[in-house]
Amino acid sequence: MRAELTAVDFANRHLRFGWWSLLVFAVLGLTLESLHGFKVRAYLDASNDTRRLMWTLAHAHGTALAIIHVAFGLMLRVAPDAAARDARTISISLIAASVLLPGGFFLGGVTTYGGDPGLGVLLVPVGAAALLWAIFSIARGIRTSRARSAETPSRR
Repeated sequence: MRAELTAVDFANRHLRFGWWSLLVFAVLGLTLESLHGFKVRAYLDASNDTRRLMWTLAHAHGTALAIIHVAFGLMLRVAPDAAARDARTISISLIAASVLLPGGFFLGGVTTYGGDPGLGVLLVPVGAAALLWAIFSIARGIRTSRARSAETPSRR
């Protein structure tokens, strides 16, 4: 039998995931800057514009999603009931988005076909859908949570 995770468990999961993924994508950004600084042709040549764009998008989306994880983890600590109904689904969706979106962009840049990204870019719409679902669920949970807190008088 599986124990139910609490809001604190989900908060800790997303804080850990967020900070570790921020480190990973910061290192990716530093690597991209190094490729640029050392004028690595496999990265800078005009024929590799697609690769450069895909890897820059992977870095940017990964960094932004890492910050979203940290914000979600902090939100769960401040308003644990805001995501109580869908916490597991939101958690899975955010983690999936954080792997699929930047992963798809990165893989799309590994192998390019002329000016087109590789097949890895097909992961991007799936990750985007997971992200949109998570954002919608969080927004809906906050609205529901706010309505519930307005009905319940505060105890002092």
